[in-house]
Amino acid sequence: MLFVSGLFFFTVGLAAAGRKEIRVAVATNFIRTMDEFASLYEKETGIRVKRSSSATGMLYSQIVNSAPFDIFLAADEERPELLYLQGLCGEPFVYASGSVVLWSKRKDLAETENWRQVIVQEDISRIAMANPETAPYGEAAMQAIKKADLEQELHKRLVYGQNVGQAFQYGQQGAADLAFVAISFALSEHGRKGKTWLLPEAPPVVQKGCILKSSMQRQPVQDFIAYLQTDQAKIILSEYGYE
Repeated sequence: MLFVSGLFFFTVGLAAAGRKEIRVAVATNFIRTMDEFASLYEKETGIRVKRSSSATGMLYSQIVNSAPFDIFLAADEERPELLYLQGLCGEPFVYASGSVVLWSKRKDLAETENWRQVIVQEDISRIAMANPETAPYGEAAMQAIKKADLEQELHKRLVYGQNVGQAFQYGQQGAADLAFVAISFALSEHGRKGKTWLLPEAPPVVQKGCILKSSMQRQPVQDFIAYLQTDQAKIILSEYGYE
């Protein structure tokens, strides 16, 4: 794996001198990736990246109600743009683009290649997904279901997690036979032990972030955002299934 160069971190360290913590509100699907970024960044700069993870809609509500974050990394485009319109953040930027997939730990389902075939099998009783009202990956999954004309057939089998991480947990623990999850979960250590189906019907999940105007640490925060957009950081993104 390639990491951001020491020269970049040295420059950032000088610019961020005196600041020991950056507070990031990060969508659940991105938390594993952010944990790696934060670990690397902290080692090189000494600046702690404090992460608060939840569904995008919930984080948005917290920010509107004055939660003390410096950066918002959403799982959609809509919420950062809404904050921008309200004058609560700087201009939003795209930091990643992900995809929703169908996943199961059940080995007996592995030979079924098409997600539309496996999802309607009679022995599938529960299908987990993130709440589409608050979680963009849940919304993308619901769009795929509707496009495949399966909403009526599946609605009694769907169970909703507060976020995409909880949906994956339902599938991993056997509380659901199938789970709609971000591809980053399917590529995790536990995710690779199961079966993943791609969803051609699902739209890509374009993820935007923004710097909150309530932040009192403008330069350190801007330096961290610059780090997330380097070519080396994009290599890490790709390892977690993001573009």
